[in-house]
Amino acid sequence: MAWWSRKKGLKAEQKKSVPKGLWVKCESCSQLLFEGELEENLQVCPKCSFHMRMPTAARMALVLDDDTFVEADADLISSDPLDFRINGVRYRDSLKASAKKAGPADAYVSGSGTIEAHPVEVGFFAFEFMGGSMGSVVGEKIARQFERSIESRRPSIVFSASGGARMQEGVLSLMQMAKTSAARSRLGDLILAEPNALIGFAGPRVIEQTIRQQLPEGFQRSEFLIEHGMLDQIVERKNLKATLARMLAWFAGTRNGRAAAG
Repeated sequence: MAWWSRKKGLKAEQKKSVPKGLWVKCESCSQLLFEGELEENLQVCPKCSFHMRMPTAARMALVLDDDTFVEADADLISSDPLDFRINGVRYRDSLKASAKKAGPADAYVSGSGTIEAHPVEVGFFAFEFMGGSMGSVVGEKIARQFERSIESRRPSIVFSASGGARMQEGVLSLMQMAKTSAARSRLGDLILAEPNALIGFAGPRVIEQTIRQQLPEGFQRSEFLIEHGMLDQIVERKNLKATLARMLAWFAGTRNGRAAAG
């Protein structure tokens, strides 16, 4: 029995004395976890290994070598071409509020850095900024990242954590999918995912409502997708940097070997 359930007579005043945010409940097994220990364990539940959402800054620190990241295109800021409002709140005001709360100026942070001394172009979706939604600035940053990668002959890595296209920019947001896909098509790719990650264009609930059929268990989760050939590998968070470094070393060796042979 959990310790708090034994104290039914605990007064409201005493409950308020417990520091807010000290404990976190696992979204999968409902285990109560100490926030500090959870951070040390990379936001992975030590009981069931459920991978919780990781702050963007923490993920950058996890995979990049210290003091090697140089941000690019930081001056790109979203505009409000449609003068969009929802519930009386202007989109331009939401952008300012999101930037103040999240840190980055939009939902994607990109630049150059190294992973175990391997130079890369790299970008991170910032879910803290409007759910990592993609507007015109996000699409432009991703396209520019791929272009820099091709020009410099460096690998390009994207860490995706996005809620989809940003409705406040209408078709300008939707067209970013075509732009980024066209830029990426000039590169080969490997697709890695964390355990139990949800990956898809539309969520399972939306799909079920549309086709009026029940989806298979685990649909759109990493394990389902790798069984159907949609992923290359599932990697636990603690092993991510080492896995990326190994792949980068292999591709660098293959490329150099081909150059020598040619």
